[in-house]
Amino acid sequence: MAFFWVFIGGGLGSISRYGMARWLEPQHFTFPWATLAANLLACTLLGLLVALNAKGLLKTHLPYLLMTGFCGGFSTFSTFAYESFLLFQNGQTGMAFGNILGSFLLGLCGIYLGLRLGGYPLGG
Repeated sequence: MAFFWVFIGGGLGSISRYGMARWLEPQHFTFPWATLAANLLACTLLGLLVALNAKGLLKTHLPYLLMTGFCGGFSTFSTFAYESFLLFQNGQTGMAFGNILGSFLLGLCGIYLGLRLGGYPLGG
């Protein structure tokens, strides 16, 4: 049954990601903002869901649907890597490194924010 929930969540995440890209498409950005936004939102949501799941607040199928499925379908690491490669290939080295570092560092911040929003204990 887990495969079913991952399948449904992944489809919903992918459709949401596509919708975001279509929504931002008319702006004709040279920087891959839609991918960055999808990755940051997915990281924040995943952090929140991890916190809620650790508290036992997610029903048994919801981690599969939301964490593995939706966040996995919505987050676009492969697209991120390809777009970074294209920026390098087009001589936009600064933008490429900005995309890589920004996605990574802001993604970590998103995980932290989601964990905090979910009340996850962040002790050392």
